Amino acid sequence: MHTSASMVMGIVFSPLGLVLVFTAAITPQWREGQARLGVRSGAVEALLLLRSDGLWESCLQVEHPELKQCWPVAGPYQRDRRVLLTQGLILTSLFLCGTGIVLACIGVRCWTAIPLRGVAATGGLLVLTAGLLSLTALGVYTHNLARLGMPNPSQGVPVNPRFPQLSLRAAGSLYFGWLGSCFQVLGGTALLFTFKRPRYPTCPSCPELTACPACRSCPEISNKHDTDVYEVSC
Repeated sequence: MHTSASMVMGIVFSPLGLVLVFTAAITPQWREGQARLGVRSGAVEALLLLRSDGLWESCLQVEHPELKQCWPVAGPYQRDRRVLLTQGLILTSLFLCGTGIVLACIGVRCWTAIPLRGVAATGGLLVLTAGLLSLTALGVYTHNLARLGMPNPSQGVPVNPRFPQLSLRAAGSLYFGWLGSCFQVLGGTALLFTFKRPRYPTCPSCPELTACPACRSCPEISNKHDTDVYEVSC
């Protein structure tokens, strides 16, 4: 069988997107910030405090001396509705993308002559939906990055002046997520094109008969050796 370019593109990009989004989900570098601790009398330099947050884990690092501690997310950040929404969308996206890849692999069936185009395209639809959900989750998190889990003085929540204020910014896990989501969208879109069936040339001796190599409906083709009929590219 001849595996179409859209199938190959979908089968390559979809797992790559899944791996990148999964990597982003389990790493604690969605946002990071730093602040300098107060300098005591006689100290040569202030201590640099590095803080990073992910969806399920946060880390705190102090430089000079080098100390790092990670723990599951807790407190206002864990209870923030935007963080909970992002977690739910990412988990749903991973499940849909994994299911879509399984369906796409079953549908492509490069070991047989005729692929299951409907099954492959259905898998592509799931992968595309997963990519859109990931993009939505990343958009929500990025838009509210500096406000997630932070006290809001306008709502009467006091701010502790002793705690150093961090300058928060996007970190590496977010970029992995954006890249993986784009790969999911590309892979899912490519698999959707497998709904379109290929056009076969007509049989030379019977112009009204379609010369389909898979079913050998043309007598001139059916009399040839298999090596003259099939093109394997999977």
